Amino acid sequence: MRALVIYCHPAPQSFTAAVRDQVLARLAATGAEVRLHDLYARGFAPALTRAEWEGYADSPANLIPVAEEAADLAWCDTLIFIYPTWWYGLPALLKGWLDRVLLPGVAFRMPEPGGDIRPGLTHVTRLGVFTTCGASRRLTFLVGAPGRRTLLRGLRLLCARRCRTGFAAHYAMDSSTPASRARHLARVARAADRLLRPV
Repeated sequence: MRALVIYCHPAPQSFTAAVRDQVLARLAATGAEVRLHDLYARGFAPALTRAEWEGYADSPANLIPVAEEAADLAWCDTLIFIYPTWWYGLPALLKGWLDRVLLPGVAFRMPEPGGDIRPGLTHVTRLGVFTTCGASRRLTFLVGAPGRRTLLRGLRLLCARRCRTGFAAHYAMDSSTPASRARHLARVARAADRLLRPV
């Protein structure tokens, strides 16, 4: 198993870091090869520049600004996102990673006239999402959980046809307790184990 973990949180002492460590421990237990991209620590620039936008469909030249990220995405068979949900969606830095790295020729193939985009991540057989939400479960689902939908519906469509998915969220994080956080880390471990079992 080759796992690419995309981690996005600015504070090293955050609960999201504890979630990351739990997922990494479960990956280690399977003997997986792991590449961790800590977007804040790496100083990843999230804004799609004008030059990148103008050359967006020019594959493979469009890979030059994000060559390492694109190479690791091509390398992995397991893709995992760990982040806090802010304003019901992905943090700007993580959304920028999607904008800049999930390129034509990498994540999808451009459509034929009158057609739709075609999947480019068919080598990805496992897709995991581990997050925290300040809002309650009820409010998150009332709004439509756009961050979850972006990854587990939109991105999932670009992966292998039978791609396994895993998800765990600690809702009402703003009023969490030590007990609720401990319970959530146990849920993360179970969700990760289900995701990582042999395909």
